[in-house]
Amino acid sequence: MEVLSPYKEATEVIIEAGGEPLRLCYQCGICTGTCPWNLVRGFIVRRIIHEAQLGATDFGNEEVWLCATCRACVQRCPRGVEIIDVMRAMRRAVVSLGIGIVPDALRISAKNIAGAGNPLGEAPEKRGDWAKDLGLKKFSPGTEILYFPCCVPAYDPDVKVVSRATATILSELGVDFGILGSEERCCGEAIRKAGYEDTFHSLAQSNINAFSSNDVKTVVVSSPHCYHTFKNEYPELGGEFQVIHITQYLAQLIDQGRLKFSKEINKRVIYSDPCYLGRHNGIYDEPRRVLQSISGLELIEFPDPREDSLCCGGGGGRIWMETVKGERFSDIRVEQALEKGADIIAVACPYCFLNYRDSVLTMDKAEVIEVKDVSELVAEAM
Repeated sequence: MEVLSPYKEATEVIIEAGGEPLRLCYQCGICTGTCPWNLVRGFIVRRIIHEAQLGATDFGNEEVWLCATCRACVQRCPRGVEIIDVMRAMRRAVVSLGIGIVPDALRISAKNIAGAGNPLGEAPEKRGDWAKDLGLKKFSPGTEILYFPCCVPAYDPDVKVVSRATATILSELGVDFGILGSEERCCGEAIRKAGYEDTFHSLAQSNINAFSSNDVKTVVVSSPHCYHTFKNEYPELGGEFQVIHITQYLAQLIDQGRLKFSKEINKRVIYSDPCYLGRHNGIYDEPRRVLQSISGLELIEFPDPREDSLCCGGGGGRIWMETVKGERFSDIRVEQALEKGADIIAVACPYCFLNYRDSVLTMDKAEVIEVKDVSELVAEAM
């Protein structure tokens, strides 16, 4: 029997973006068993892939927007199906062809990103305000490193501690670095995964032009999402520069003997691997080496660390969408950290910072456990 797709053009978009690997799926169901959503609700990934193969995708289903692009399913797929690409293509069909409904919170964030260059809708000229009293210089040709903090540490009042701690560390160590401030735009990684392809290309081209005109050679980033798109997606558009995540850079400084610690942090610290630093880019050791170098700090692990780490739930644009109580992966993570007796959850991603902070607050656990970026702990121990 021939299966007729009600949205032939949209189905073609899915097939084009998914490529041949989509056709390789033989419905083993490992993706469904791996997906963290099935810890809190039903999400049959295998069925979604099969519907895409048949051209029978229901673009109005809320499941189109569930995937957090954590890559756990792709990592374990025996046939190499790029499931994230398939999910992105479905969303792209909804956005570009108008055959479904974009969640309100995502739609507003996407409008802000397209118009103001950041998801909060803040004025572009205020992007560098986080560094106003730090005496940082504007990046200019000849400067060794561009520090690119990400939208969240640049604008969010609570997460600015990450960008400020990073800048303080670099300044105290005499690193030759600068920021571009109002010339920066959102990196575009998450909005692309949410289906806004044109917005991504516009953001990427703006950043590439800014980097090129300032002769940027090396970029240090706080966000694994910025790291991922700068390293793996910008080169296709002409962006050629070295990208280093701040935990990698800090590990290098420790190895070179430039970064030394004079203060103890006598706390039990549990480190959470960000999906886009770990599974997407294979960076697991450097953040741990940095934390283990701090005197007094006891580094402990989650039950499922490194390649098996549980997603915080913020990838794929979900950081801008509402996740109901009882379905938040970050709540599970906070419970695990408490069971391990951790005093601090150490993160290396602004999205993880936001989600864990919100979970700690909504679970009324702020008195017993803290959420801190690795850069904060380093700054405190210097």
